[in-house]
Amino acid sequence: MSDASPPFPDIADLGYETARDELVAIVAALEAGQAPLEDSMRLWRRGEALAAHCARWLDGAQSEIEGTAAAPTTGRPLHADAKVFDEPDDV
Repeated sequence: MSDASPPFPDIADLGYETARDELVAIVAALEAGQAPLEDSMRLWRRGEALAAHCARWLDGAQSEIEGTAAAPTTGRPLHADAKVFDEPDDV
C-alpha cells in the first residue's frame, strides 16, 4: 500500500463486541475453506485488522482498570490477596 490510510477505516468505529463477533465470523468462513483465494485473502486482511482493533480495546481496558484500581485512601492497588478479601463473610 502506498498511502498511510488504514485499509479498513470503518473498523475504528466498531465497539469491541461487534469487532470480535465479525472476527469470529471471518475465522469460521476461513476455516470452512469455501471462499476463493482472493476472497480468503481479503477476509484474512480484515481479520488481522479486527484482531488488532480488539487487542487495542483490551489493552485500553486493562490500562483503565489498572489506573483506577488504586485504593483512594492508601494509594495501593487493590489485589485479590489483599486482607480485605480474607475477612470472614459475617463481618
